[in-house]
Amino acid sequence: MPKLNPLLLIPPVLLVGFVAFVAVGNLREDRDALPSARAGQAAPVVALEEMPGRALFTDGMIREGEVTLVNFWASWCPPCRAEHPVLEDLAAEGITVLGVNYRDQPDRADAFLEELGDPYRAVGADPRARMGLDWGVVGLPETFVLDGQGNVVLRYAGPITTEIVESRIRPAMARAAGE
Repeated sequence: MPKLNPLLLIPPVLLVGFVAFVAVGNLREDRDALPSARAGQAAPVVALEEMPGRALFTDGMIREGEVTLVNFWASWCPPCRAEHPVLEDLAAEGITVLGVNYRDQPDRADAFLEELGDPYRAVGADPRARMGLDWGVVGLPETFVLDGQGNVVLRYAGPITTEIVESRIRPAMARAAGE
């Protein structure tokens, strides 16, 4: 009987280990959640460039005492276009939504807001992604719920839908308001 080479066992053992690793990763409670290292901490400083004809989003606006949403978006981002009506609805309710136009061309960003509407109480441009990097943005869109002192309560990565508003955003806003 030929002797079995132990090196031949390495590929099947690695395969089983990889499958177990993936299976355990998929059993997490909410595999779509992207936690924020900044949750419970003060949001980084807001430093944006002006978008002509629009109110500039400044650092003081996130520390004025009211719950605020900060939304990172771009005209070149299809999911940003998909979530835009939901942001419009939130703004129509009187919720403060502040916008960060991320790595975009000014004329295209302006055309995007002209076409779809402007849900932002104030907005600014982050053409070199400096603020986005400070905030930990990894993809667009991303929305942060901040309490009235400018502390991060929730970071939501991905397009906001009405279901996400009800299941994640509103509960975070209630926590931010101390309810």
